Amino acid sequence: MTTTTSGAEALSTDVSTDVSTAMTTAMTSNVGGPVLLAAAVVAGLQAGTYFTWATGVMPGLARVDDRTFVNAVQQMNIAIVNPVFIATFLGAPVLAGAAAVLSGSQARPWAIAATVLAVGTLAISFAGNIPLNDALEHAGNVDRIKDLHAVRADFESLWVKLNIGRCLTSAGALGCLAMAALRAR
Repeated sequence: MTTTTSGAEALSTDVSTDVSTAMTTAMTSNVGGPVLLAAAVVAGLQAGTYFTWATGVMPGLARVDDRTFVNAVQQMNIAIVNPVFIATFLGAPVLAGAAAVLSGSQARPWAIAATVLAVGTLAISFAGNIPLNDALEHAGNVDRIKDLHAVRADFESLWVKLNIGRCLTSAGALGCLAMAALRAR
């Protein structure tokens, strides 16, 4: 038995498919745009944080004595663990990933690259900077540390290099999200 499709039925199917595709695109665009914007803002905040540490905080601290350095970094490491920083620190890769899922085909590769770079920032932090921060904290109160110079030497040089890596990966994530936004138009 052969079924024939009338011209009206074929047209109805084509229109239905076109409307469905347009609605899916509109819903994705309506959600994808704000998510991409949020991802870029959060990536920018993260990149700015690491850039500030790389270009101002650590060079400034390089000029102070060992006691001041260890005490200041210990205090900053406590202060930075706050809800706003943690939300952007963890939010950057999550939002980049969401943007990758919700982006159109032209923007998706850039959003995926941003996600990889944002995850790279976390990897550097968890594998390098955070253990160094913890070691500095476990050295104890500056008034009780016998060799402040050794504690500082074990921390400073490697931490600065790792932070420059985070600066590059987070800035790269921001750049990729900007490219995704340009491609999404």
